[in-house]
Amino acid sequence: MRRLGSGARLLVATHNAGKLEEMRQILGPRGLSVEGAAAHGLPEPAETEETFLGNARLKALAAARATGLPALADDSGIAVEALGGAPGVRTADWAEGPGGRDFLRAMTRTHEALLAARAPEPWRARFVCVLVLAWPDGSEAAFEGICEGRVVWPPRGRMGHGYDPVFVPEGETRTFAEMDPAEKNALSHRGRALRAFAAACLP
Repeated sequence: MRRLGSGARLLVATHNAGKLEEMRQILGPRGLSVEGAAAHGLPEPAETEETFLGNARLKALAAARATGLPALADDSGIAVEALGGAPGVRTADWAEGPGGRDFLRAMTRTHEALLAARAPEPWRARFVCVLVLAWPDGSEAAFEGICEGRVVWPPRGRMGHGYDPVFVPEGETRTFAEMDPAEKNALSHRGRALRAFAAACLP
């Protein structure tokens, strides 16, 4: 598998500031220069695939070809057992509405769906993250991270982003949003996927 050398530039193909910061926290100490899509003026491609892998591949390849840099893209979401795995690959879509993307809207919609389904607690859920590293020549590698846990209500905590205020990882009593970044990164789906990427592709 192709590796990135120490000091290499890595484009993280996301416009999500929270995701970019998490990746910088984990990958920065490994000697990479981590750059975001916004710094290169890249458009946000439509996520038209039906799987996390498909969307991550689409974003990574588009960014690598546009910039000539190796590009790492993430597609991730929360799958709630009682909702048949929803919102899953449509997690970000559940946040869309008047005024743009709002994850309190998405969390509220999820809670209302659980109540409508008369689903008993605990509301089992998992966070899934798939990363694809793509090179300008079209070669690629994929890595997955999963974090099992449960959805709680009401939201708790002020850290993190997305669904973090309503997700409690297995073995914990706190939500991701109640943990400091280092604690969350040690447990999270994205942290696990990034460690798999680092083990395979970094010195």
